[in-house]
Order: sequence, then structure tokens, then C-alpha cells
Amino acid sequence: MVFLKTNEEIELIKESSLLVGKTLAEVAKHIEPGVTTLMLDKVAHDFIKDHDAEPGFLGYNGFPNSLCTSVNEQVVHGIPNDIPLKDGDIVSIDCGVLKNSFYGDSAYTFEIGEISEEIKKLLEVTKECLKLSVAQAVTGNRVGDIGYACQSHAEANGFGVVRELVGHGLGKNLHEEPQVPNYGRRGRGTKLKEGLVLAIEPMINLGTKNVRQLKDGWTIVTSDGKPSAHYEHDVAIAKGEPLVLSTFEYIEEVLKSKK
Repeated sequence: MVFLKTNEEIELIKESSLLVGKTLAEVAKHIEPGVTTLMLDKVAHDFIKDHDAEPGFLGYNGFPNSLCTSVNEQVVHGIPNDIPLKDGDIVSIDCGVLKNSFYGDSAYTFEIGEISEEIKKLLEVTKECLKLSVAQAVTGNRVGDIGYACQSHAEANGFGVVRELVGHGLGKNLHEEPQVPNYGRRGRGTKLKEGLVLAIEPMINLGTKNVRQLKDGWTIVTSDGKPSAHYEHDVAIAKGEPLVLSTFEYIEEVLKSKK
């Protein structure tokens, strides 16, 4: 069932979404070679709790941590561990919070030290896919328009678009209808109505679109072992132009200050 939100509810989702951005910015302060994802998870957990909210992922369907930390060929749902990040890695960090009964959910892929030019291109194109997808999130369009915008841009640049994992509706539940694939045909799928809130999240692979799940029951990796990137925004459907509820500004301010 699709739940349309009131303006007041959208403001509460925005508050949660902005807290996710601030949490990821706090995590960004600590990202460098030698740091473990388990340490980053603790930073996020403590920051969320200090801001009168609950980690949205912790315990969700049994997930053991507050962040999903997916390194290199890991696409999503990576479990934080004590393996140090090293120069040349990338790590996609997905974070959710629950505040005032509403969820926020956003993701960002971080560079560890110096990364290769082809991986820089992957991150750049994935972020562009997110921007193009978000631009389609307006009243009267359909879910397929969002997916087509992402797929066509990624594949034009030679990258693989993950099929098995999708974006989703967002509100009092972390995952609501409709599903929002990163591929599709224009004019197909659920019609977008004012008040619908979506988490739009391109997951783009350097090589094949195919993925598999590790034995931990959570971590999704690329079938060919090549890196994957993941960015995510929360967006409210509105007339004329989308209302983006989350932000990367806090994160990118931190990253800029570290250069």
C-alpha cells in the first residue's frame, strides 16, 4: 500500500533525513586509511543517540549494526568489521535514523586516500545518476521514468545497473511501497503523486550488473569482484520540481576541509 504524507509529516521525514546527513558528515571526519568500519559504526551510533534519535538499521530484520558499510566490491548491506580501510579503497556507507516516528535514509560513497581514475569515474557517474533520477520525481511521472533516467546514464558510460536491489517508499516504515528500481521504461510503473516520499538510491557497478549474497546473509557483492558505488537521497514528490529532503552538503563540507 502506498502512503501519501501530509506537509507536516514530510517536515518530520526531512528532520530525520537531515540528521542522517549530519551523521554521515560526522563519520566523514574519521574516514582515512587504517580506520575500521566498526569504529565508524560506533561514531554514527553515538551521534544518532546524542541527537535524540534511534539508529534506523540496528536490529532491523536482525541487522547487527547502525551503519551498512560496503567496501569495494560490496554493493550494499556490508556489516561493519575490524578490518582497517586502506589507501585506494572506497566504502559506501548507508545510514538510517528514526526520529519523531519517521525514518530518514541516505547513503554516500567515500574515497579512502587516493583511488584510481576509473573508480573516480564510477563515483561521478553514480552521483549523476542520482541527480538525473531525482529530477524525474515529480507529480505525473511514473516510477519507470526514475529508473530509465538512472539506467540510461549508467549504461551509456559502460557501467552495470544492479537489478536485485531497489529504492523504496519512506515514512513511518523504513521500507514502504512503491519499489523504485534503478532501471525501467519511461511511462511505466506506479504514478507519482504529491505527498509520496521516496528513497532513490542508484547502485552502480564498475563491471557486470550481476550480484550475489555472501554467507553472512546480508552482504551483497558484485559477481565479478569489481567495485560498486551507492548514493541515496530522500525525495518528496511535488509539483514542478522534486523536494529533496536529505543533503550531502554537510558531508562534502567535511571532505573539502580535509583536503
